Amino acid sequence: MKKIQMVDLSAQYEKIKPSIDKAILEVIGNAHFINGPEVTSFQKDLEEYLNVKHVIPCANGTDALQIAMMALGLKPGDEVITPSFTYIATTEVIALLGLTPVFVEVDKETFCIDVNEIEKAITPNTKAIVPVHLYGQAANMNAIMEIAAKHNLFVVEDNAQAIGSDYHLTNGSVVKTGTIGHIGCTSFFPSKNLGCYGDGGAIFTNDSELAQKIKMIANHGQSVKYHHDVVGCNSRLDTIQAAVLRIKLRQLDNYIDARRAVADYYDAFFGTMKGVKIPFRADDSKHVFHQYTLVFEGHNRDGLNEYLATKEVPSMIYYPIPAHRQKMFASFGSADTQLPATDWLTERVISLPIHTEMQEEQLEYITNCVAEFLNN
Repeated sequence: MKKIQMVDLSAQYEKIKPSIDKAILEVIGNAHFINGPEVTSFQKDLEEYLNVKHVIPCANGTDALQIAMMALGLKPGDEVITPSFTYIATTEVIALLGLTPVFVEVDKETFCIDVNEIEKAITPNTKAIVPVHLYGQAANMNAIMEIAAKHNLFVVEDNAQAIGSDYHLTNGSVVKTGTIGHIGCTSFFPSKNLGCYGDGGAIFTNDSELAQKIKMIANHGQSVKYHHDVVGCNSRLDTIQAAVLRIKLRQLDNYIDARRAVADYYDAFFGTMKGVKIPFRADDSKHVFHQYTLVFEGHNRDGLNEYLATKEVPSMIYYPIPAHRQKMFASFGSADTQLPATDWLTERVISLPIHTEMQEEQLEYITNCVAEFLNN
């Protein structure tokens, strides 16, 4: 049996090797390493795939979030509502810009922000909501956009783990996550469903005025060379990564289908197992399974994590320490924040290997190893 990995990027590469190698060599041959034509081509391809007016590529997903908030004109002291149960980048950029993160609960079923808690956290200083489509499951965007409209708030979607996910709006239309809020952000970190071979990210919006601000901020605050109208930064997707992403974008739906097939296998095995909760799949969206995350009750989650390592089965805990318990937010008094559902999840979640190249033999071995531990 081939060695099991959380994500097997080498095997994925082998299937598209000729196209990838050709694209990379063409970039090297024409020497357009920065802002080359492949960047513009990828931008247009992604706009078409997402059916969004504007895609602005950037250097990474964290920059995408930071630039998005800068473009909204948020000021120090403005409050931004966000879940604590997420990767640190979501919340880190809020503090970095001098804004105030307001941590709210997640739904224990979906792992996404609990819409019933959002309105309770709104104050006169609240300016934005940052929902996270965690693990590939879309947050309840219909309810979030309704709350945002009611209170005149911006919505910035953290779509780093759910690119390609379909979402059904209340008006009956189907859209992609990341295109519903005022701005959407994603990461092209290699392990993502759409990942490059280095760092990369992108920002999406249907608002042309916002798009112009985002482009300026990402390019040193300039729209005309050497004319810097706003304080910006230097955040761009390099041409080689854009060339890779163009190839992989054509495969994204196939990659999602492969991940969902792995999730189906896991669901069938774990679905009736006592004390094990399989991932929730909402009726109004398509789970794209960036991670396959189980919740264990009455079992030793950490013991399982250690046991799987002895069996050469990788597993991960996303995330062991929520943002509101991180030292970096101590100055915001976050340690006093009570988020029992979030704390409950951090003690019980575990993610199993899931990627596009998994073999049934590997899945059988992984599930049997988990069952062996739980039955002992």
